[in-house]
Amino acid sequence: MSEPLTTPGEGFHPHLHDPQDRPATPLRTRLHHVRADALDGDTAQTGGMRRFAAVSGRTVGSEKLWMGQTHVAPATASSDHHHGESETAIYIVSGHPEFVFLDDTGERPEEVRLRTSPGDYIFVPPFVPHREENPDPDEEAVVVIARSTQEAIVVNLPGLYALPADEA
Repeated sequence: MSEPLTTPGEGFHPHLHDPQDRPATPLRTRLHHVRADALDGDTAQTGGMRRFAAVSGRTVGSEKLWMGQTHVAPATASSDHHHGESETAIYIVSGHPEFVFLDDTGERPEEVRLRTSPGDYIFVPPFVPHREENPDPDEEAVVVIARSTQEAIVVNLPGLYALPADEA
């Protein structure tokens, strides 16, 4: 290709020179690059873990999506919580975090523990109370999270219990 390469800091279409009197490009008409060292730690949190936003309404102007990372320190469990109306998809990057929830479909509620490995995925439906645990005494667990809402909804709970149908 004879086209010159782009360099950091150039506009969205570096080969098209926009007139100076044109207004700035709106957030919704361009791609956004969020560098690993620019993740935003000022987001909803749960005890025992640390969340970092990459894609959110605040960081890139998203309207229907939140995406970021969660870090769980060695030998740590998060507080019990749910994510409100958000559907949450989780991809395991490193470590072997465990996801714990209460299955109340049988005669008696039963605690279920999903043990994961790097490359695994977890889906958390809206309003399902759960917690993350990292039983490894030495290695931090890191996961990537995508949510169906633009911000990280986190409702911390006093315990792991099934929500009544009228609260879900």
